[in-house]
Amino acid sequence: MPYVIAIVFIAFIFDFINGFHDSANSIATIVGTRVLNPFTAVLWAATFNFVALFTVGTAVASTIGKGMIDVSFVDANVILGGLLGAITWNLITWFFGLPSSSSHALIGGYAGSAIAKAGLAAIVWGRKWIETLVFRLEPGLLHHFYLQSADHIPLWVEVAAYVMISLGTLFGGWRIVHTMGSRITRLRPVGGFCAETGGAFAILLATRLGIPVSTTHTITGAIVGVGATHRLSAVRWGIAGRIIWAWILTIPAAGIMAAIAYQVLSRAVRL
Repeated sequence: MPYVIAIVFIAFIFDFINGFHDSANSIATIVGTRVLNPFTAVLWAATFNFVALFTVGTAVASTIGKGMIDVSFVDANVILGGLLGAITWNLITWFFGLPSSSSHALIGGYAGSAIAKAGLAAIVWGRKWIETLVFRLEPGLLHHFYLQSADHIPLWVEVAAYVMISLGTLFGGWRIVHTMGSRITRLRPVGGFCAETGGAFAILLATRLGIPVSTTHTITGAIVGVGATHRLSAVRWGIAGRIIWAWILTIPAAGIMAAIAYQVLSRAVRL
């Protein structure tokens, strides 16, 4: 039981880091263009992150692990290894101010930890494995691994996860905010509005068509697009290239780190 509590605690740490790591998705343009001051921006973002609990729901989150990983190979060490891999990669990309997808990091960590235990046989290659790249995964992880026999995600799990995400958002990942808001290109208020609006429409359209996209990737791409409308040289392509490399490396890097974490845990903790 103490080990299970430790896993839940680490999951909430991931939620918190997810909040400050991905806060740039919603506030980078309005902070970079000085439409709102940083405190007001993160307050609004944190509030609406929590409101999402009552409006978005967790229908997709509850499918995590079903059709992605063969559950016969899943144990507490696989779960914890996946979380540690995702947390480590998120902290690395935050340190270098690179916007990357926390969801992709978690998927990579989850898969890498399972592969470390059972090889590629642990992966169930199918549509659900791809669909999960779009969504935040924390409530689903807790539901699937901590409450496997439940038919729905308990309210306390949902509330706790969203509270931690909101608290993380309040702290703001300012390194990433700076990259997205001012280092990729110089934004004016109208440009920031266009980037956020274009990104929102792209996300809505992709969701409608059932195409998996990352919010981080979408907003960053929209910012690059706005900068390029002035002139191509207005975009700092060196920084944009580093960001793209971070996107490409996210899943395998988080997977490798999770695999290492699993190997250490499997030797230290006998289940």
